[in-house]
Amino acid sequence: MATVTLKDIKKVYTNPERKKKKPKKDSTPQQKKSNLLITPEGVVAVQEFNLEVADREFIVLVGPSGCGKSTVLRMIAGLEEISEGDLYIDGQRMNDVAPKDRNIAMVFQNYALYPHMTVYENMAFSLQLKKTPKEEIDQKVREAAEILDITAYLDRKPKALSGGQRQRVAIGRAIVRNPKVFLMDEPLSNLDAKLRNQMRAEIIKLREKIDTTFLYVTHDQTEAMTLGDRIVIMRDGVIQQIGTPQEVFNHPANLFVASFIGSPQMNLFDDAKLLLRDGHYSVQLLDTVFALSEEQQAKLKARNTPEQAVTLGIRPVHVSIGDTGIGATLDLSEMMGSELHLHLNANGTDVVAVVPTTQLNADAIAHHQAMNLTFRPGLIHLFRKDNEQTLFS
Repeated sequence: MATVTLKDIKKVYTNPERKKKKPKKDSTPQQKKSNLLITPEGVVAVQEFNLEVADREFIVLVGPSGCGKSTVLRMIAGLEEISEGDLYIDGQRMNDVAPKDRNIAMVFQNYALYPHMTVYENMAFSLQLKKTPKEEIDQKVREAAEILDITAYLDRKPKALSGGQRQRVAIGRAIVRNPKVFLMDEPLSNLDAKLRNQMRAEIIKLREKIDTTFLYVTHDQTEAMTLGDRIVIMRDGVIQQIGTPQEVFNHPANLFVASFIGSPQMNLFDDAKLLLRDGHYSVQLLDTVFALSEEQQAKLKARNTPEQAVTLGIRPVHVSIGDTGIGATLDLSEMMGSELHLHLNANGTDVVAVVPTTQLNADAIAHHQAMNLTFRPGLIHLFRKDNEQTLFS
């Protein structure tokens, strides 16, 4: 159990070849296809990273592949050097502390089990290195095995276990150390969908039993939304937003967060316009004008926001089929049990609407059927064209 603080953390991967070459006169940063910042020093994988993790908090770092989330975890563990900034665990600066002395346990994506050892030996190995008494080792291993329901597999070797069982062993090996901080780097990504759901539930139960500080990395937003007390959303090495699952879903800070969080993805319209008439704001999309909520009105008025072209976002679950609104044509309908996913075309823009089957009979709709789309005030998101930030911050 511990607090973790990261202050102005930066990670630069230097290019050995660059050291041999003389720098060009123009050494201004450039943008590569990966969108990571390239400087004369090298590739900046993480920059301006600031995070305060409370004791016993479960933090999830989420983002697309290559955004720097695993690099952050490895810097906390001591497996990557911190280029700039400071890392504190329980108030103690850890930048120069060896990984073995940080009292941190890490679970890797590929399990990293010793194939020649039994499950028991894998779990006991770190304690044996610390010269822990045999009786204590046996007690801790069996307690962890009971928590994870792998007692029956203690005498087996990893090759005789399924993927889910191996991951439980990897977690058990970390639990026996009773670490201050528990780091998990995409631990479920190698499992099939059904097993991933089961293991996600197991991690939630595990957290209640061992009651320690967790930092969890994933690219799966479903894992992030269900596991985390707070979510850290990253892109190209930079934090985009930190908040509870509900906050990042309901109040995305920018266009990237809005489109990354939520499934199906948020519908985006690039040709909307913010209007100001008689002191009241509304938004026009195609030939339809939508009112904004009182809360949204207040935020726009507080900043004296001018009329402007904006990107309008609306989540599929917030799109309604009505008698009036934006005209659209049905391209495809997907039956998802209790819901229908309607794929529509509204003046050239693809739109997805999620409608309960209690409201719309799947057998009563036809391909290319005309429909009208409406949005409730308060559920509309508006983003600036210049920097893609929300207008409702």
